[in-house]
Amino acid sequence: MYADIIIDISHEKLDRVFQYRVPEELSGSLTAGMQVQVPFGNANVPRTGYVVDLTDETDYDPAKIKELSGIVDSSVAIESQLIALAAWMRRNYGGTMNQALKTVLPVKKKRRVKQKRTVELAVSAVEAKNLLEEYKRLHHTARARLLLALLLHGSADDALVREKLNITASVLRAMEEQGVIRIRAQECYRNPVGPLAKEGYDIVLNEEQQAIVDAIDQDFQAGAYQTYLLQGVTGSGKTEVYMELIARAARAGRASIVLIPEIALTFQTVMRFYSRFGERVSILHSRLSQGERYDQFLRAKNGELDVMIGPRSALFTPFERLGYIIIDEEHEGSYKSETVPRYHARETAMERARMAGASVVLGSATPSLESSYRAARGTVRRFYLTKRARSGRLAQCYVEDLRAELRCGNRSILSRRLQGLMEERLSRGEQIMLFLNRRGMAGFVSCRECGEVLKCPHCDVSLSLHGDGTLKCHYCGYETPQAKVCPACGSKYIGGFRAGTQKIEELVKKRFPQARVLRMDYDTTRTKNGYEQILSAFANGQADILVGTQMIVKGHDFARVTLVGILAADLSLGVSDYRAAERTFQLLTQAAGRAGRGEAPGEVVIQTYQPDHYAIQAAKEQDYEGFYEQELAYRRLMCYPPVWNLLLIAVSSPQEAQADACSEALGTRLKERHPGLSVIGPAEAAIARVNDIYRRALYVKCPDYGPLVRAREDLECLLKEQAWQRINVQFDFNPMNGF
Repeated sequence: MYADIIIDISHEKLDRVFQYRVPEELSGSLTAGMQVQVPFGNANVPRTGYVVDLTDETDYDPAKIKELSGIVDSSVAIESQLIALAAWMRRNYGGTMNQALKTVLPVKKKRRVKQKRTVELAVSAVEAKNLLEEYKRLHHTARARLLLALLLHGSADDALVREKLNITASVLRAMEEQGVIRIRAQECYRNPVGPLAKEGYDIVLNEEQQAIVDAIDQDFQAGAYQTYLLQGVTGSGKTEVYMELIARAARAGRASIVLIPEIALTFQTVMRFYSRFGERVSILHSRLSQGERYDQFLRAKNGELDVMIGPRSALFTPFERLGYIIIDEEHEGSYKSETVPRYHARETAMERARMAGASVVLGSATPSLESSYRAARGTVRRFYLTKRARSGRLAQCYVEDLRAELRCGNRSILSRRLQGLMEERLSRGEQIMLFLNRRGMAGFVSCRECGEVLKCPHCDVSLSLHGDGTLKCHYCGYETPQAKVCPACGSKYIGGFRAGTQKIEELVKKRFPQARVLRMDYDTTRTKNGYEQILSAFANGQADILVGTQMIVKGHDFARVTLVGILAADLSLGVSDYRAAERTFQLLTQAAGRAGRGEAPGEVVIQTYQPDHYAIQAAKEQDYEGFYEQELAYRRLMCYPPVWNLLLIAVSSPQEAQADACSEALGTRLKERHPGLSVIGPAEAAIARVNDIYRRALYVKCPDYGPLVRAREDLECLLKEQAWQRINVQFDFNPMNGF
C-alpha cells in the first residue's frame, strides 16, 4: 500500500504529490486527510505531510520508495479536514485530487504581511518648535509642514503624510536620520469590510423565531448535529434566526460560515451582521485581492473571527471549531460549481458539517425541490416562519396579460397598470424596483398576440433562434426557417425578446423624466465596489427607481420600496431545461418579496404572456406547497431529480469523429455493464459546436446516487484504457444547467 502525500500545506508547490510506502502496522488505520511524519529530501529531514490518497499502484521503482514514519498523534489541523473533504468531493463528483484540492484550499501562497506605518515626534515639543523655526528660516517647507502637523496631532499615518501633506520618502528618511521623527511599523490585516460603524443590535425575536432558535440550539447543545430547512415567507426574519444561532455558538467558542448566492448580497448582509458582531465578521469573494483573501483565511485560522460571509468558496474557510454552516437562499443555482469538481455547496456543506461536528441551516422562502423532498422524507428537519417580522402582510400581487395589452394598443414593455402605480409611487416619494427576467433571452421565439412559444415537434423544448435566421432544436437537431407569422393564431407579432436593462432604463427615463433612475447589471457592477455603490445609493434614497436583472431581487431589504414590476416574467419558462418552471416560480416569488418590507404596504405587477401557467399563478398567490406538489408530480413522471438522480457525461473534441466514437463507446459500456441505469443518448449537446470543438452528451438516470458514482468510476477506467487523443470527458451529477 502506498500513500500520496502533500508536504507542508502552506508551501507554494501545493500541486506536487510525493509517494511513500505505508508500513504494515498502519495499513488499516491510515486514511485520506491524516497528518503524518515522513523522511523528506536527500537528507531525510523529518517533515509533516498530509495523506491525499491511498493506492496499491506506483509509477516508481518500489525499492526506491521511502516508508512514512508514522501518524501525527495531535492531527487536528484544519487542513486535514479540508483534504479529507477534497477526497470526498473527488469520489462524489469526479475530477482529479489536485482539482479538488485547489477548490478546498484556494489560498495556496503566503502573502506579504501588510504593515501600518505611523510617523511620530522623536523630540520634545520645545525642540520641535525650535526646529520648526529653523526649517522655516532655511525654506525647508516640506519638513516644516510635517513638523507642524506632528506638533498639532502628535502622530500621523504614513499614508496620510505622503498623500495629504505631500511628504516624499527622502524627506522622511532625512528627518528620521536626524532623530527628529521615528517611524513605527505594526503588522495589520487587510480588511475588505472597511471601517464600518457598529450601530448596535436591539432586535427582539418574535415567538416563531424564538421557538425555532430554541429547538435548533437544544439539538446543538446535546451534540445532535443535523441539517435543518428554515422555510419562511419573504421578510419573515430568517437572518435574525441565523444571527441568534451564530451568537450562541460564538459564546461556546464555535465559529460559523454564512453562504450567500451572489456578491451583490454581501454589502447588505455584512452591514446587518456587523451591527451585531462588529469586527468578528469578515467576507470572502472573488473580487478581493489575493492579499485580502490570505488575511481573511489567516484571521479565521487564528480564531479571530466568529462569522465568515461569502458565496460558494467561503464554505472552505479554515475554522478550527465550526458551529454552523448557514446557506441563505439555498435554492439558488449559483451554489452549484460549473467547473471541475462540479460540487454542490449544499451537499458539500453537509459533509463538512459531519466531519466537523457542526449543524447546517438551509434558508429560503422558496426551497429547492431537493431540500423539500428531503424534508418530506425526514432526512432534513423543517421549520416554518409564516408571517413577516415587521410588516403585517405580503404584497398585493397582480398578473398582467401582455397579450391583452397589445390588443388594447399598448406596445410599451410597461403595462398600463404598472405605469399608473409608478406614477402614484413617485408622487408619494416611495421607491420602485423593476426586475427584467433575462434568463433564457438567448433563444426562444414567442407570439405577442397569443403567447405561443415555438417548440420542437419531437422534443417538446423551445426552438432557439440562430443568427442565420433558422430555428433549431438543440436536442435532436430539428431545423426550420424562422416563422413570419404565428402558427397558432396567424399573428405577425412574433419574434425573440430583445429588450435589455439599458433599453428599459432609457424607456423609464423618457416616460418618467422627473424620476432618478439607477441601473444594476453586469455592466454597471464590473468594478470592485460596483455593487456596494449602487445598493448604498438606492438604500440612502438617492434614486427613485432601480432597474436590474436577477441580482436586485435576491435577499435585499429596502424599507421604502413599495412597488416591484416584473417585466417579461415568463422568459425563463421558455428555456430548454426541466427546472424552468421551478426557477421561474422562485424568481417571481423572490422578486415579489422585495415590496412592502417596511411600514407601507407593497404591490407587485407580474407581466406575462402566459398568465395561466401554474408557476406564475403559484407565485402570484405565494403558494409554495401547491407549486411543489404539481412540479414534483412532473418530475416523478419523467424520472428527474429529486425523485431520481441524473448524471451528465459531457464529451468534447476538436475532431467530430473522435467525439462520436468516444461518446458511443461510453454509452455502450454503460448499457453492457450497468443494466440498472437508464441511459439517454449519446446525442449532440445543446450547443453542438463551440469554437470548432464538437460536443456530445449522455444522460444517465437512477433512483440511487451510488450506482451513478460507480458508473463514473468504471468510465474513468475505460478512458484510461483507450487513451483517446484530444478528448475531454467531464461528469456532472444532478446538473443545474444543460451542456
